[in-house]
Amino acid sequence: MSETTAAAETAAPHRYTAALAAEIEARWQDFWDEHGTYEAPNPTGDLAGDPETVARPERFIMDMFPYPSGAGLHVGHPLGYIATDVTARYLRMTGHNVLHTLGFDAFGLPAEQYAVQTGTHPRVSTEANMENMKAQLRRLGLGHDQRRSFATIDPDYYRWTQWIFLKIFDSWYDEEADRARPIAELVEQFDSGRRPTPDGRPWSELSAAERADVLGEYRLAYASDAPVNWCPGLGTVLANEEVTAEGRSERGNYPVFRAKLRQWNMRITAYAERLLRDLDGLDWPEAIKLQQRNWIGRSEGARVEFPVEGSDERITVFTTRQDTLFGATYMVLAPEHDLVDRIVPDAWPEDTREAWTGGHATPAEAVAVYREQAAAKSDVERQADAKEKTGVFTGAYAVNPAGGERIPVFIADYVLMGYGTGAIMAVPAHDSRDFAFARAFELPMRCVVKPTDGRGTDPSTWDDAFDSYDATIINSTGVEVSLDGLGVAEAKIRTTEWLTERGIGEGTVNYRLRDWLFSRQRYWGEPFPIVYDEDGVAHALPESMLPLELPEVEDYSPRTFDPDDADTEPETPLSRNEEWVNVTLDLGDGPKRYRRETNTMPNWAGSCWYELRYLDPHNDERLVDPEVERYWMGPREDKPTGGVDLYIGGAEHAVLHLLYARFWSKVLYDLGYVSSAEPFHKLFNQGMIQAYVYRDSRGIAVPAAEVTERDGAYWYKGEKVSRALGKMGKSLKNAVTPDEICAEYGADTLRLYEMAMGPLDVSRPWDTRAVVGQYRLLQRLWRNVVDEATGEVSVVDAEPDEETLRALHKAIDGVRQDMAGLRFNTAIAKITELNNHATRLREVPRSVAESLVLLIAPLAPHVAEELWHRLGHEDSVVYADFPVADPRYVVDETVTCVVQVRGKLKARLEVSPDISEADLESRALATPAVVNALDGAGVRKVIVRAPKLVNVVPA
Repeated sequence: MSETTAAAETAAPHRYTAALAAEIEARWQDFWDEHGTYEAPNPTGDLAGDPETVARPERFIMDMFPYPSGAGLHVGHPLGYIATDVTARYLRMTGHNVLHTLGFDAFGLPAEQYAVQTGTHPRVSTEANMENMKAQLRRLGLGHDQRRSFATIDPDYYRWTQWIFLKIFDSWYDEEADRARPIAELVEQFDSGRRPTPDGRPWSELSAAERADVLGEYRLAYASDAPVNWCPGLGTVLANEEVTAEGRSERGNYPVFRAKLRQWNMRITAYAERLLRDLDGLDWPEAIKLQQRNWIGRSEGARVEFPVEGSDERITVFTTRQDTLFGATYMVLAPEHDLVDRIVPDAWPEDTREAWTGGHATPAEAVAVYREQAAAKSDVERQADAKEKTGVFTGAYAVNPAGGERIPVFIADYVLMGYGTGAIMAVPAHDSRDFAFARAFELPMRCVVKPTDGRGTDPSTWDDAFDSYDATIINSTGVEVSLDGLGVAEAKIRTTEWLTERGIGEGTVNYRLRDWLFSRQRYWGEPFPIVYDEDGVAHALPESMLPLELPEVEDYSPRTFDPDDADTEPETPLSRNEEWVNVTLDLGDGPKRYRRETNTMPNWAGSCWYELRYLDPHNDERLVDPEVERYWMGPREDKPTGGVDLYIGGAEHAVLHLLYARFWSKVLYDLGYVSSAEPFHKLFNQGMIQAYVYRDSRGIAVPAAEVTERDGAYWYKGEKVSRALGKMGKSLKNAVTPDEICAEYGADTLRLYEMAMGPLDVSRPWDTRAVVGQYRLLQRLWRNVVDEATGEVSVVDAEPDEETLRALHKAIDGVRQDMAGLRFNTAIAKITELNNHATRLREVPRSVAESLVLLIAPLAPHVAEELWHRLGHEDSVVYADFPVADPRYVVDETVTCVVQVRGKLKARLEVSPDISEADLESRALATPAVVNALDGAGVRKVIVRAPKLVNVVPA
C-alpha cells in the first residue's frame, strides 16, 4: 500500500473499497441464501408459497444451459447471466413473481475425453467443475432460486429425459389431425382394418418383427439403417449440424464420411410446417428466425414419376420447376439410392457413350467404384460448386412422361438422399449444375424457357444455363399437353394439374430439414431405455424401470480409428459391459433375455426440455404439474403459444438447440403434457466480450497480461508482438477471470462494467483499465449516502429543489424504459448522471438517495442492499418498489428551438414544450437575428417543427 493510499484510508476509514465490497458482498450473499430471498413460489406442489406472491404477474427468465468447463469462467461468460439477473431483479421490484434459476448441461464429450486421458470418472470431474462454477457465479450475486437447480447427469433428471424419449417413441404423427398421437391408436387402426397394412395382410397375421417394421415407419423416434456422418477419428456418428462446411467434425476437425449404419432418429420432419409456421408468433431476432427458416427449407413444387425402361420400377423426383418437364434430358440418382441396385443391368447398352462409363467393364462395377468415392465426401463437399462434375451411367433408361423421350439415368454425388427423393430430373439448359454435368458427359440439352437476354434458343452456344421465373415456355408440346406460350407460373399450375390427372405426380411441398440423428457412440450420455429381443425387435422399458442408469465401464472411450479410414464401424464403450448389455427382464410376458441399446443420447437431449424441470424440479410422479406449467409457461395474450418469457443466450444455438427444443415441446404439447406449444417466447442474443490476442513472430499467442505498449507498438519480453481483437480464452492466453476483477474492485463493479460496455446484443472488447470507471460510480454513490469519516448515514430529511426533482424523475423515467428494453448501458449512464447531480448538492435529500439506491439495485445488488438497510429499511431491497416518475417533472419547462434562415443557424429560442406552431413561427420571425438575416426580403415559406425547429425561406 502506498503512503498516499494509506493516508487516504486513514482520513476516510469508511470509504467504499474493494475490501469493504468483498465483506458486504459475502455477507449479503449469505443473507439471501439463508432467507430464501430468490425463491419463487409455485401455485401448487412442494414449492408452493405465499399466495400473494403467486397472485402477482409471473415472469420466467432463463439463461441458456451452461456446460461446466474445467477451465472455469472468464469475464466473457457472465455477460448473459448478469443481464438476466438484472432483468429478474427489475421485474421483482416492479411487482412480478419471478422464476430465475440456473442448472448445468453436464453430459457431453469434453468430460468423456478428460476421462479417457486421466482415467477419472466423468461424473467426478464434471461435479468438481460444477462446484467451481457455482462458487464463481455465487460471487457475482446472481439471484437464482437454488431449490430449482439441477444437472442433466442427475439420474432424477435424466429419468425424465428417458421418459420423454419413450413418449416420442410411442407416438406417431397423424397428418390428418396435424398432431402427434399415441402409437396405440395407430395399432388399433391396423388391427381393426381401418388402416390397411403395407402388403394388405391382416394385422393379426403379421409377426412381431413385421409389426415392428410397420410401426417403425410411423414412430416419431425410430431406428433405421440410413446414411450417416461417420467420423472415425472420434469413433462416433454426427448430426449434419455437427459437420463443418469443409466436411469435418466441428469438434476435433476430423474427416467425416458417409456410411450406412443403424441409428436412432427423431422424426422432426413431421413437424417441419409447424416449426416454420409458429416462428411468426415468437419474439425472436429476425436473423435467428431466418436461419431456422433456411434450415427447414420449405419449397413448393411437384412430385413426378418417371417409368424405368424395361422394368416395373419408377423413379420419383421432386422438382420446384415442373414447368421445365419437357426439358429433362437425363436423370440423376444419389449414389446411395436404393433403386440403383434394382435398375442396373448386367451389361452396358449398345448406345452407351465412353464418357458415361468411367472406363469400367460393367454398370455394376462402375456404380460400386463411384459409390466408394462418394462415401468419402461429406454432404457439404458434395454440394460444393466444384468445377469438375463426376458421375457414372447406371446403364438404365427412364422415360420422360411429358415427351416420351428415352433418357439415361446416372448417379452423381451432387445429388443427395437428404433432399427431396434423392433423385432429380436434369434440365441442363436451365440449371447450372445440370448444365456443367451435361457438358462433361456430352448429354443433350433442350431449351424450354425462352431466354430474355438475346442469347438465342440453342444451348450448345451458351456459356451457362438460363434460369428465370419471368419468361415464356417454349418447345413444350406433347401428345396430351402443351405449355408453349405460358408464363412460368401458369405452366407450373398446368403441369401439376396434368400430372395429377394422369396419376403420375401431384403438387407437393418439400423441406430441406432432415430427421434428427439421435445416436452417439459414447459413454457420457443418457442411456436409451430400449432393449431388443432375440428377433431384434425394440421394446421400451416400463416407467417403473426408469431411470436406466449408466453402468461402470473400464474404458470410457469409443473405439477410434485412423481418421482417414472410412471402412470402419462404431464400437461403443457400453457394449463392453456384458453384464449390463445382456439382461433378463420381465416386460409383462414373463422373464426373457434381452440386449440393451449400447448407444447413448446426444448431448442435446437434456437441453431439449430443461425449462420444464425448472418449474417443478422435485416432482417424482410426473414430468411437471400441469397447473405449475400453465402458471409459468402457459399461453397469454402477449405470448399466444406460451413459453419462457425471456431466454438469453448465444446466437450460435440458432439451429441445433433451439430447433430441437421446439420439436420436443410440440410433441409434449400434442400429447397433452404441457400447455405451451413453444418453449421460449422471447429470445435475446447477447454479444460477445472479446479480448486482444497478442502473437509473437511464430504466430503463437503470448500472455496478454505481460504485454506492454511502447511507442505505439506492443512488446513481450523484449520482442515486438502483433495485436488483434478476438475471442477470450485460456488457449489464447488472454482470459481474465471474474475472480480477479471481484478481488480488485468487487462483484458489483464487475456487474456494472459488463452492463455498461455497450448494447447487450453487440460484441465489445474487454478493457480492464476501464473497469475503474464503474468502481468510482459506486464510490460516489456510497459518499452520497455514507459519511466516509464516521460511517454514519449523511442524507437529510429535506425536500429536493425543483432542479433536483427534474433530474431525479427524468432519470427514473429513462431508467425504467431502458430496463424494460434491456438497454442497461444507457440506464447506467442515466444513473451516473443523477448520481453526479447528487454529488454536487451540499446535502443529499433522503428521497434522492433512496431513489438512487433503488435505481441501481438490479445492477449492483450488494451495495444497494447495504445502503438500503443503512437508510433504515428492514425489508430486502430485492422486493422494494422500483421508483415511478412523476410526469410533472419529466417534461422540460422549456426546450431549445433552433431557428434557421436558408438552412443556416441564426438563433436559438427557449420555448415551452407545448408551444403552438403559429406562436413559434411568430416568435421566430420577430427574432432580431432573423430580421437582420432577411434584410427586408419577404418570406416565401416558413417550415415549423414545433417545438424544436423553424426554418425560414426568404422570397
